[in-house]
Amino acid sequence: MRRVQRGPLAGLASLFGLLAGIGATVGLGPAGWLAGTAYGVGLCALLARGLRRQDAAGLGPADVVTLSRAILIGGVTALVADGFTRPTPVPLLVGLTTVALLLDAVDGQVARRTGTESDLGARFDMEVDAYLILLLGVHLAPTTGAWVLVLGAMRYAFVAAGWTSPWLRGTLPPRQWRKVVAALQGIVLAVAAAGVLPPVATSVLLAGAFALLVESFGRDVGWLWQHRPVADRDGATVRRDDPVRVPAHLPA
Repeated sequence: MRRVQRGPLAGLASLFGLLAGIGATVGLGPAGWLAGTAYGVGLCALLARGLRRQDAAGLGPADVVTLSRAILIGGVTALVADGFTRPTPVPLLVGLTTVALLLDAVDGQVARRTGTESDLGARFDMEVDAYLILLLGVHLAPTTGAWVLVLGAMRYAFVAAGWTSPWLRGTLPPRQWRKVVAALQGIVLAVAAAGVLPPVATSVLLAGAFALLVESFGRDVGWLWQHRPVADRDGATVRRDDPVRVPAHLPA
Protein backbone atom coordinates (compact mmCIF):
# COMPACT_ATOMS: atom_id res chain seq x y z
CA MET A 1 0.00 0.00 0.00
CA ARG A 2 2.85 2.41 0.77
CA ARG A 3 4.36 1.83 -2.68
CA VAL A 4 0.99 2.45 -4.32
CA GLN A 5 0.48 5.70 -2.43
CA ARG A 6 4.02 6.98 -2.91
CA GLY A 7 3.62 7.92 -6.58
CA PRO A 8 0.34 9.84 -6.29
CA LEU A 9 1.47 11.64 -3.13
CA ALA A 10 4.77 12.60 -4.77
CA GLY A 11 2.78 13.98 -7.66
CA LEU A 12 0.61 16.02 -5.29
CA ALA A 13 3.68 17.41 -3.55
CA SER A 14 5.23 18.31 -6.92
CA LEU A 15 2.04 20.08 -7.95
CA PHE A 16 2.08 22.18 -4.78
CA GLY A 17 5.67 23.08 -5.60
CA LEU A 18 4.64 24.12 -9.12
CA LEU A 19 1.77 26.23 -7.77
CA ALA A 20 4.14 27.90 -5.33
CA GLY A 21 6.52 28.65 -8.20
CA ILE A 22 3.71 30.13 -10.29
CA GLY A 23 2.61 32.22 -7.33
CA ALA A 24 6.12 33.55 -6.79
CA THR A 25 6.62 34.29 -10.51
CA VAL A 26 3.37 35.79 -11.77
CA GLY A 27 1.13 35.70 -8.72
CA LEU A 28 -1.73 33.33 -8.03
CA GLY A 29 -5.02 34.35 -6.49
CA PRO A 30 -7.38 32.37 -4.26
CA ALA A 31 -9.29 30.95 -7.24
CA GLY A 32 -6.11 29.57 -8.75
CA TRP A 33 -4.92 28.01 -5.50
CA LEU A 34 -8.35 26.48 -4.84
CA ALA A 35 -8.67 25.03 -8.36
CA GLY A 36 -5.10 23.75 -8.40
CA THR A 37 -5.43 22.14 -4.98
CA ALA A 38 -8.78 20.53 -5.80
CA TYR A 39 -7.34 19.18 -9.05
CA GLY A 40 -4.27 17.78 -7.26
CA VAL A 41 -6.27 16.06 -4.53
CA GLY A 42 -8.65 14.58 -7.08
CA LEU A 43 -5.77 13.40 -9.25
CA CYS A 44 -4.00 11.80 -6.29
CA ALA A 45 -7.16 10.00 -5.13
CA LEU A 46 -8.14 8.70 -8.57
CA LEU A 47 -4.63 7.54 -9.43
CA ALA A 48 -4.23 5.74 -6.10
CA ARG A 49 -7.60 4.07 -6.64
CA GLY A 50 -6.59 2.97 -10.13
CA LEU A 51 -3.35 1.48 -8.84
CA ARG A 52 -5.17 -0.45 -6.14
CA ARG A 53 -7.79 -1.78 -8.58
CA GLN A 54 -5.03 -2.94 -10.94
CA ASP A 55 -3.14 -4.44 -7.99
CA ALA A 56 -0.09 -2.51 -9.17
CA ALA A 57 2.93 -2.11 -6.93
CA GLY A 58 3.49 1.44 -8.10
CA LEU A 59 3.90 3.68 -11.12
CA GLY A 60 5.80 2.44 -14.14
CA PRO A 61 8.29 4.59 -16.08
CA ALA A 62 5.67 5.70 -18.60
CA ASP A 63 3.20 6.45 -15.81
CA VAL A 64 5.75 8.78 -14.25
CA VAL A 65 5.95 10.70 -17.54
CA THR A 66 2.16 10.90 -17.71
CA LEU A 67 2.06 12.05 -14.08
CA SER A 68 4.55 14.79 -14.96
CA ARG A 69 2.18 15.92 -17.70
CA ALA A 70 -0.70 15.86 -15.24
CA ILE A 71 1.26 18.05 -12.82
CA LEU A 72 1.93 20.63 -15.53
CA ILE A 73 -1.77 20.58 -16.42
CA GLY A 74 -2.49 21.26 -12.75
CA GLY A 75 -0.59 24.51 -13.21
CA VAL A 76 -2.69 25.27 -16.29
CA THR A 77 -5.81 24.55 -14.23
CA ALA A 78 -4.77 27.13 -11.66
CA LEU A 79 -4.00 29.74 -14.32
CA VAL A 80 -7.30 29.19 -16.13
CA ALA A 81 -9.28 29.47 -12.89
CA ASP A 82 -7.34 32.55 -11.88
CA GLY A 83 -8.09 34.06 -15.29
CA PHE A 84 -11.71 34.60 -14.35
CA THR A 85 -10.70 37.22 -11.80
CA ARG A 86 -7.44 38.64 -13.22
CA PRO A 87 -5.49 38.74 -16.50
CA THR A 88 -4.04 35.36 -17.46
CA PRO A 89 -0.25 35.17 -18.03
CA VAL A 90 -0.65 33.67 -21.50
CA PRO A 91 3.06 32.92 -22.14
CA LEU A 92 3.24 30.81 -18.98
CA LEU A 93 -0.05 29.05 -19.72
CA VAL A 94 1.02 28.25 -23.28
CA GLY A 95 4.49 27.18 -22.09
CA LEU A 96 3.12 24.68 -19.59
CA THR A 97 0.64 23.41 -22.18
CA THR A 98 3.33 23.01 -24.82
CA VAL A 99 5.60 20.96 -22.56
CA ALA A 100 2.64 18.78 -21.56
CA LEU A 101 1.81 18.19 -25.23
CA LEU A 102 5.42 17.34 -26.06
CA LEU A 103 5.55 14.81 -23.21
CA ASP A 104 2.44 13.20 -24.68
CA ALA A 105 4.69 11.86 -27.43
CA VAL A 106 7.10 10.44 -24.86
CA ASP A 107 5.07 8.32 -22.43
CA GLY A 108 3.85 5.90 -25.10
CA GLN A 109 7.36 5.35 -26.41
CA VAL A 110 8.67 4.81 -22.89
CA ALA A 111 5.95 2.23 -22.20
CA ARG A 112 6.76 0.29 -25.37
CA ARG A 113 10.52 0.38 -24.96
CA THR A 114 10.42 -0.68 -21.32
CA GLY A 115 7.68 -3.26 -21.84
CA THR A 116 5.49 -1.60 -19.19
CA GLU A 117 2.33 -0.98 -21.23
CA SER A 118 -0.83 -1.39 -19.15
CA ASP A 119 -4.54 -0.66 -19.25
CA LEU A 120 -4.11 1.76 -16.36
CA GLY A 121 -1.35 3.65 -18.16
CA ALA A 122 -3.40 3.92 -21.35
CA ARG A 123 -6.46 5.13 -19.40
CA PHE A 124 -4.39 7.60 -17.39
CA ASP A 125 -2.88 9.03 -20.57
CA MET A 126 -6.29 9.31 -22.26
CA GLU A 127 -7.92 11.05 -19.30
CA VAL A 128 -5.09 13.57 -19.03
CA ASP A 129 -5.43 14.38 -22.75
CA ALA A 130 -9.20 14.76 -22.52
CA TYR A 131 -9.01 17.02 -19.48
CA LEU A 132 -6.41 19.31 -21.08
CA ILE A 133 -8.59 19.77 -24.17
CA LEU A 134 -11.60 20.66 -22.03
CA LEU A 135 -9.49 22.99 -19.89
CA LEU A 136 -8.16 24.91 -22.89
CA GLY A 137 -11.71 25.19 -24.20
CA VAL A 138 -12.77 26.80 -20.92
CA HIS A 139 -9.92 29.29 -21.26
CA LEU A 140 -10.84 30.17 -24.85
CA ALA A 141 -14.63 30.25 -24.48
CA PRO A 142 -14.87 33.91 -23.34
CA THR A 143 -13.05 35.14 -26.46
CA THR A 144 -13.91 32.58 -29.16
CA GLY A 145 -17.40 31.59 -28.08
CA ALA A 146 -18.87 28.86 -25.90
CA TRP A 147 -19.02 26.48 -28.88
CA VAL A 148 -15.31 25.72 -28.43
CA LEU A 149 -16.23 23.82 -25.25
CA VAL A 150 -17.66 21.12 -27.50
CA LEU A 151 -14.10 20.07 -28.41
CA GLY A 152 -13.45 19.01 -24.84
CA ALA A 153 -16.98 18.00 -23.89
CA MET A 154 -17.49 15.55 -26.76
CA ARG A 155 -15.45 12.79 -25.16
CA TYR A 156 -17.30 13.13 -21.85
CA ALA A 157 -20.65 13.16 -23.67
CA PHE A 158 -19.60 9.93 -25.39
CA VAL A 159 -18.84 8.34 -22.01
CA ALA A 160 -22.11 9.59 -20.52
CA ALA A 161 -24.07 8.19 -23.49
CA GLY A 162 -22.55 4.79 -22.70
CA TRP A 163 -24.40 4.77 -19.38
CA THR A 164 -27.75 4.52 -21.17
CA SER A 165 -26.53 2.77 -24.33
CA PRO A 166 -24.26 -0.12 -23.29
CA TRP A 167 -23.24 -0.85 -26.88
CA LEU A 168 -21.24 2.39 -26.81
CA ARG A 169 -18.99 0.82 -24.16
CA GLY A 170 -17.70 -1.79 -26.58
CA THR A 171 -13.98 -2.19 -27.22
CA LEU A 172 -12.87 -0.27 -30.28
CA PRO A 173 -10.11 -1.61 -32.54
CA PRO A 174 -6.83 0.34 -32.49
CA ARG A 175 -6.78 3.18 -35.02
CA GLN A 176 -3.83 5.54 -35.51
CA TRP A 177 -6.00 8.29 -36.98
CA ARG A 178 -7.91 8.51 -33.67
CA LYS A 179 -4.64 9.30 -31.88
CA VAL A 180 -3.66 11.86 -34.52
CA VAL A 181 -6.98 13.69 -34.20
CA ALA A 182 -6.71 13.74 -30.40
CA ALA A 183 -3.19 15.17 -30.59
CA LEU A 184 -4.29 17.82 -33.08
CA GLN A 185 -6.99 19.05 -30.70
CA GLY A 186 -4.41 19.96 -28.08
CA ILE A 187 -2.06 21.56 -30.61
CA VAL A 188 -4.81 23.66 -32.20
CA LEU A 189 -6.14 24.81 -28.83
CA ALA A 190 -2.63 25.73 -27.67
CA VAL A 191 -2.07 27.81 -30.82
CA ALA A 192 -5.45 29.48 -30.29
CA ALA A 193 -4.59 30.21 -26.65
CA ALA A 194 -1.26 31.77 -27.70
CA GLY A 195 -3.14 34.37 -29.74
CA VAL A 196 -0.54 34.38 -32.49
CA LEU A 197 -3.12 34.19 -35.30
CA PRO A 198 -5.77 36.69 -36.40
CA PRO A 199 -9.24 35.98 -34.92
CA VAL A 200 -10.61 34.76 -38.25
CA ALA A 201 -7.73 32.35 -38.77
CA THR A 202 -8.11 31.08 -35.21
CA SER A 203 -11.82 30.43 -35.76
CA VAL A 204 -11.11 28.56 -39.00
CA LEU A 205 -8.45 26.46 -37.28
CA LEU A 206 -10.78 25.59 -34.41
CA ALA A 207 -13.60 24.76 -36.81
CA GLY A 208 -11.27 22.41 -38.69
CA ALA A 209 -10.32 20.68 -35.44
CA PHE A 210 -14.00 20.34 -34.60
CA ALA A 211 -14.75 18.78 -38.00
CA LEU A 212 -11.96 16.22 -37.54
CA LEU A 213 -13.23 15.37 -34.07
CA VAL A 214 -16.78 14.85 -35.32
CA GLU A 215 -15.49 12.60 -38.10
CA SER A 216 -13.39 10.53 -35.68
CA PHE A 217 -16.16 10.11 -33.11
CA GLY A 218 -18.70 9.46 -35.84
CA ARG A 219 -16.59 6.66 -37.28
CA ASP A 220 -16.19 5.07 -33.85
CA VAL A 221 -19.91 5.32 -33.07
CA GLY A 222 -20.72 3.80 -36.46
CA TRP A 223 -18.34 0.90 -35.86
CA LEU A 224 -19.78 0.24 -32.40
CA TRP A 225 -23.33 0.32 -33.79
CA GLN A 226 -22.50 -2.15 -36.54
CA HIS A 227 -20.84 -4.51 -34.07
CA ARG A 228 -23.27 -4.08 -31.20
CA PRO A 229 -24.54 -7.26 -29.50
CA VAL A 230 -28.21 -8.21 -29.78
CA ALA A 231 -30.30 -10.66 -27.75
CA ASP A 232 -31.66 -13.76 -29.43
CA ARG A 233 -34.88 -15.49 -28.45
CA ASP A 234 -33.17 -17.46 -25.68
CA GLY A 235 -31.85 -14.28 -24.08
CA ALA A 236 -28.25 -14.97 -25.05
CA THR A 237 -26.07 -12.26 -26.55
CA VAL A 238 -24.91 -12.56 -30.13
CA ARG A 239 -22.90 -10.23 -32.30
CA ARG A 240 -24.42 -8.99 -35.54
CA ASP A 241 -21.34 -10.10 -37.45
CA ASP A 242 -20.79 -13.35 -35.56
CA PRO A 243 -23.29 -16.24 -35.50
CA VAL A 244 -21.58 -17.81 -32.49
CA ARG A 245 -23.41 -17.20 -29.23
CA VAL A 246 -21.71 -15.37 -26.41
CA PRO A 247 -23.18 -15.70 -22.89
CA ALA A 248 -25.03 -12.52 -21.97
CA HIS A 249 -22.92 -11.91 -18.85
CA LEU A 250 -19.68 -11.75 -20.85
CA PRO A 251 -18.45 -8.61 -22.63
CA ALA A 252 -19.24 -8.64 -26.32
